[in-house]
Amino acid sequence: MKFLPFKRLKALVSVPRTNARLLEAQYIALSRQLPMMYVILLINTLALAATHYAVAPTWLTVYIPLVLTLVGGLRAGIWWHSRGQRISTEQIHKKLTRTNQLTVFIAFGFTIWSLLLFPYGDTYTKSHVAFYMAITVIVCIFCLMHLPSSAMMTTAVVNIAFVAFFATAGNATYTAMAANVFLVSLAMIVVLQNHYGEFTRLVNMQIRTEKLSDDNQRLANEDSLTGLPNRRQFFSMLERELVKAREDGSRLAIGMIDLDGFKPINDSYGHGVGDKLLRQVGERLLAFASDQLHVARLGGDEFGLIMVNAGAESVLVKQGMALCRAMRQPFVIGDIQVTISASMGLVVFPDLASTATECYEFADYALYSSKRETPGELCMFSASQHQRLKRDVLTEQGLRQANVEEEFTLVFQPIIDIRTSRTVAFEALARWMSPKLGSVAPGHFIGVAERIGLVNRLTPPLLAKAMQAAQSWPVDVRLSFNLSAHDCSSMEAVEQLIGVIRGSGFDATRLDLEITETAVIKDLVQAQRAINAFRELGCGISLDDFGTGYSSLSQLHALPLTKLKIDRTFVTDIHQNPASYKIVKSLLALSQDMGLQCISEGVETEAELQALRSLGCTLVQGYLFSRPMLLEQTLSWVGPERDAALVV
Repeated sequence: MKFLPFKRLKALVSVPRTNARLLEAQYIALSRQLPMMYVILLINTLALAATHYAVAPTWLTVYIPLVLTLVGGLRAGIWWHSRGQRISTEQIHKKLTRTNQLTVFIAFGFTIWSLLLFPYGDTYTKSHVAFYMAITVIVCIFCLMHLPSSAMMTTAVVNIAFVAFFATAGNATYTAMAANVFLVSLAMIVVLQNHYGEFTRLVNMQIRTEKLSDDNQRLANEDSLTGLPNRRQFFSMLERELVKAREDGSRLAIGMIDLDGFKPINDSYGHGVGDKLLRQVGERLLAFASDQLHVARLGGDEFGLIMVNAGAESVLVKQGMALCRAMRQPFVIGDIQVTISASMGLVVFPDLASTATECYEFADYALYSSKRETPGELCMFSASQHQRLKRDVLTEQGLRQANVEEEFTLVFQPIIDIRTSRTVAFEALARWMSPKLGSVAPGHFIGVAERIGLVNRLTPPLLAKAMQAAQSWPVDVRLSFNLSAHDCSSMEAVEQLIGVIRGSGFDATRLDLEITETAVIKDLVQAQRAINAFRELGCGISLDDFGTGYSSLSQLHALPLTKLKIDRTFVTDIHQNPASYKIVKSLLALSQDMGLQCISEGVETEAELQALRSLGCTLVQGYLFSRPMLLEQTLSWVGPERDAALVV
């Protein structure tokens, strides 16, 4: 028992090594702060030596300061060089422990030297010594706050000497100063301990968030509602099977299935019944699954099939029709019996599709041909349908010849703060009315523009239009504008957009530029350059469709983001989907930890809104509030009467 106080004291002044992530965070923080501490300390030291140069011995004003400067400069250089270096946990622990040990000697050195100077000079020079010691210990406490053991030892060495010396100096002013410095240092140590506790909790929260992210990654490959592989896993399987089919010279059939009549059932009986129906659909599809047939849920009421070693077309048609017939059998959900059907599109590799993208797009086109022409039946992708897809060529030609100023317009969808029910921003969305093609869907022409590299021709004039429109809104309403991956793919493209923003007269601090997570992951370094350039201009940066690209925390921390936009796939039916609920909860916690605002997209129901509200989400966007509207409508929307209309 007699050794217990010693053990406690030893623990108080030692560096714990049980938490590797905490050690790493301490090391990073100190590598940024300690060079600054030594620079300030040395400047103050040289200033004190200069004021005593004419009255104190040379060894006190020249030689000792020179030694202290060399020691401090060396330590500052070592920590400056450490910035950004990756070293092992053991090396970090040794370095922090060495810092702890050296702190005592350095503190003793500077303290004894300054007290030796006190007897020399007049009242002003003596007061300078007191001021030097008081202000220096405060700087050291601040800069060493992430290594509390070192901060406390420094405080103890300096304060004990300071208080003992000046309290017994026989001068009431110095005694009062000693008391003041003691109380201030004590208060700062308390604040330091509280800050370090919060710092430790933040690091632990990041560890838990990363673990949750890993769990989310696992969930990302499985559909939590049906237990089937999800969209991500489906495309992974498709890529693998395509490789095998190419190597074996075999045929592969890719199918897309969409339920007919599901939405009315979901609307009539509620999402609970809809979810149970989807589970039963998954079970029926799973009954067809084998080593030769893989089934997945791609989202909503859409499912995918991969048939390996596909037989003749007649065999595939027979299998597909059998599956469609199975879907037409009644489903019993509690006391409710419902009947639906399933439309199916099928394409064969390598007959008409040669890549995973073509397999999916062609099967999807066949599916919607089935839904339009023969709902509830199988449609095989044909050569004639392939010809229709060539309309993309016409779209490409139309884009190349388009007069962007005349043919392209913008609509705006509001972003709502649900705490106040007020519009805080509008997201600008492009629309194209082609003289030759008519109205072309954004999902079609944007994809084509990105594929052929023309999106950089569209973005600048559309951004200029959006900012001009936003000039008519109240100053507290922001503009959100989507950037393509191509818009950030080079600094030339970025500089062009910066020129547009500067020349618009629009306040850049009211502009949020949305960049997709996929674009960030594709080229993190270039994305970082682009985002930094926009941030220097004052623009906010939103990471769009967050959660679909599975970027790591390290990637996010490397970007100066201001907002995260949670993709609508996680918001849809969040109140019914435990996995989505957990994912959104973790994403909101992550954004809060990173000091970012978070916007949930695609809110379409009151139930989804209430679920998001319960999680602490404040900014939302979706059809529950408004579809995209024309500029004239936005002016009415943000008018004095809007408050009553937005109460939800």
